[in-house]
Amino acid sequence: MSAQGTSAERGEAKSRYQRILLKLSGEVMAGEGSFGLDAGRVKALAEEVAEVAKAGVQIGLVVGGGNFFRGVAAAARHMDRVAADHMGMLATVINALALQDALEQQGVPTRVMTAIPMNEVAEPYIRRRAIRHLEKGRIVIFAAGTSNPYFSTDTAATLRGLEIHADVVAKATRVDGVYDKDPLQNTDAVRFTEISYSDVLAKNLRVMDASAVAMCRDNHLRIVVFDLNVYGNIMRMAMGEPIGTLIS
Repeated sequence: MSAQGTSAERGEAKSRYQRILLKLSGEVMAGEGSFGLDAGRVKALAEEVAEVAKAGVQIGLVVGGGNFFRGVAAAARHMDRVAADHMGMLATVINALALQDALEQQGVPTRVMTAIPMNEVAEPYIRRRAIRHLEKGRIVIFAAGTSNPYFSTDTAATLRGLEIHADVVAKATRVDGVYDKDPLQNTDAVRFTEISYSDVLAKNLRVMDASAVAMCRDNHLRIVVFDLNVYGNIMRMAMGEPIGTLIS
């Protein structure tokens, strides 16, 4: 049994966040590899997300496509930016479908909604339908970004978080919060437990795209940045435990 107790015990506890928008990078789906999907990593991630959903937290998910698109990024440098961005959007759909399959194997009903219509593959994104899915206890995975080029999945996550009235945008990363400099390259980097939107922008900390941070600031949507590589951190974040960095 983990230090967090059983699923039943957690389900009895009232979570701080009733509805979250969880932003995952595509690279996490590749596991130890640098490209494609790692079935074991996808399954482990689905188990962790499913446990949070079974505790009564409504979850919207946005996943990037870097595990596929990074593999063609060198070629994309010489492509038209709009075409390259559309390729990236399609990569997020592949990840969304893989994650949907893994989540439903955990017994959690899941819907993939795409900003680019592809009816044979997933539902088109309709805001009211997405909210209804969440209210019924379904995990909703938002794929294909915003359908517009020049916008990152950070911006897509923020937009969807605002549209579904999420309590928080939770960005899962490889590090345990926001630092004053890159902690992977600087041993003297200092982590913030809390920081304002304005400081993130003024210090150019690059934890998220500036446009995404500004949208959260203007609409009073909190951001939590936390380490995905520690098992149980998604549950801890959803329960309001002080992990990572809170941007507010």
